[in-house]
Parts: sequence; structure tokens; C-alpha cells
Amino acid sequence: MTTAATLFRYIFRHFMMNFMGVVVILLGLVLIFDIIELMRRAAGAQGVPLDALLLMALLKLPEVGQKVVPFAVLFGAIYTCWKLNKTSELVVIRAAGISAWQFLSPMFMGAFFIGVITTTVVNPTGAVMIGKFEQMESQHFNTTSNLVTVSRTGIWLRQSAESGYALFHASSFDQQHWRMQDVIVFFFDRDDTFQKRIDSPIARLAEGFWELENPIINDAHGVSRAERFELPTDLTTRQIEESFADPETISFWMIPEHLRIMTEAGFSGTRLAIHFQALLAQPFLLAAMILLAATFSLRPQRFGGTGVMIGLGVGVGFFIFFMESILQAFGISQKIPVYLAAWTPALVSLLMGATALLHMEDG
Repeated sequence: MTTAATLFRYIFRHFMMNFMGVVVILLGLVLIFDIIELMRRAAGAQGVPLDALLLMALLKLPEVGQKVVPFAVLFGAIYTCWKLNKTSELVVIRAAGISAWQFLSPMFMGAFFIGVITTTVVNPTGAVMIGKFEQMESQHFNTTSNLVTVSRTGIWLRQSAESGYALFHASSFDQQHWRMQDVIVFFFDRDDTFQKRIDSPIARLAEGFWELENPIINDAHGVSRAERFELPTDLTTRQIEESFADPETISFWMIPEHLRIMTEAGFSGTRLAIHFQALLAQPFLLAAMILLAATFSLRPQRFGGTGVMIGLGVGVGFFIFFMESILQAFGISQKIPVYLAAWTPALVSLLMGATALLHMEDG
């Protein structure tokens, strides 16, 4: 028992150190490219300080880090197995009667633990930081923020108006017919000074304008009623669909509540639901990376071709990444169910890795 525990700690420590080393290298490269890109954008803006650019690049790291974690786990596991193989430690371990499943269990559990921490801690932290990044981006680069926000108080939509901007509030939204119920429209000038308000039971989105039925207009001249009011707009249905907050800006712990509010308001929550299920599946996907890494890096040195096998392992890792992106795209377009889009990469990877390792171990 003592020997097994010592071996477990030894492999676990080496894997975690290699994983952290790969994470630092990958995030360092990402940080450098982000700084270069922000400096390029700042060249066309006025008076953006260097410290603000550096802070913005740092604020993006947790969000980007979530995307590089599967590759860091794969590369860290491949390097750990290759190192054990090269130093003949693996030969000694196998000679002691320890199976591949046993000496891979520390890395398997370590990868699962990394997935849990990434989902429950790194993701909420990244959501807060990427929100701050978008605020700074809007401040320094004059980018437009999300047009639509869904909250407990209802739906809020912002668009440009003739002398400033208009802010819509509605209780619900019928996405099939593109109309909002119980609408209040607040008009502001460019200095954020309130101008007037329009109340309407229904507002429909037509081509080039909002059609407000039986509006009550409250402005500086008093209160008046009309049968119909047209508010020009350059918004399209596609722009509204794409203008919701990115799932990456919503904390893992807040997604179920946000998803419930979106559904009750009449909006499709498919994209957010897939993101949530993918976060739940992430620990299993990272654990599958260990099995795939072992499959391609435990080949005995005397057989040769180790470099080719490791290269194939890296290629399989990128294939899984692209498969995950494609399946999520199909899921968002509702071509396949949400659970199939989110869980297929993890389950397929686990089955592939387990099958290959069984073949190697038991012939």
C-alpha cells in the first residue's frame, strides 16, 4: 500500500508539473499575441495608455485559458508518459506487476480534478474578467456593447435614434413573430438626457422600422395617443439573435438561472444550454485526453516510431477540438440535440482511448 501510494504521488506530481509548464508556455504565447493585436488596434485610436492595453490582455487570459486547458492536459500527459518511457521507469513499473490502468490513474484523476476546477472556479473568474475587458474595450476602442439584455426585470434592447438612442423595455418576446409585449421605449439624446417615452402593448419588428400599436406618447408637449407609430431602425433579426451576451461572459453558476429567464422571456437558449453542458462534460473530456495520450506515447522505445506516434496523438487532440466545434455549431443551429452536441466529444474520446488502451494492455 505504501509503495502504491508513493508511486501515485510521484506520477501525479510529475503530471501536474508538466501540465502547469505547458499552461504557462501556451498562455505566455497567447498573452504576447493579444498584446500585439491590442497595440495594433490602439494605433488607430487616440490616447490609449500602454498599461490599459496590458491590463486588457491579462483580463482575457482566464477566458482563453479555458480553451487551452485540454491541449495542456494532452501535451502534459504525453510528455509525462514519454519521460517515464525514456528513463525506463515505465519498464520497472510494469515489471512490478502494475498495469497501465493503475499507473495512469494518478493522471486520470488529476485531469478530472483540473476539469472540475476549470469549470467551477476558472470559468466564473473568467466571466467576470472578460466582462471587465469588454467594458474597457468599449471605453478605449468605441466598440458597441450587446444590443439585448435579458434579466429578471424583462428584456432591454438598445438602438440608435435620430438624435441619440432609444432604450426598449418589454415583458416578453415572441421570437417566432418578432414582436415584444408590454413595451416601453425611452428616448435619450447623445448627452444621455431624457427626451420622451412611448408605451405600447405590442411592438413588431418590420423591415427598417419598429411598428408600435396604440402607443401612448409622453413628451415635452404632453401626453398623446395614436393608432400606430413607426420607429426607424437598422436592426435585423439576425443582429438581434447574435447580440446576446456571449456565454463566456456568464458564470457557470449563473447559467441555469439565466437560461430560465431567457426561456420565460421567449428567447431560444440553445447556445447557452450547449455551453453549460459542455462545461459539465469538460472533466470527462480532460480525463479522456489521458487515455489518448497514453495510447500514443506508451510505445516501447525499442520498437521505434515513438515520435510518429506522439505526432499522431497531437493530431487526434486537434481533431477532437474541431469535432467539438462542429458539433456545437450543429447544436446551436438545432440540427442535433443539445446533449448530443455537448457530450459526444467527451464520450467518443473516452471510448476511443479505453478501446485502444485495452488493445495495448490485453492484446
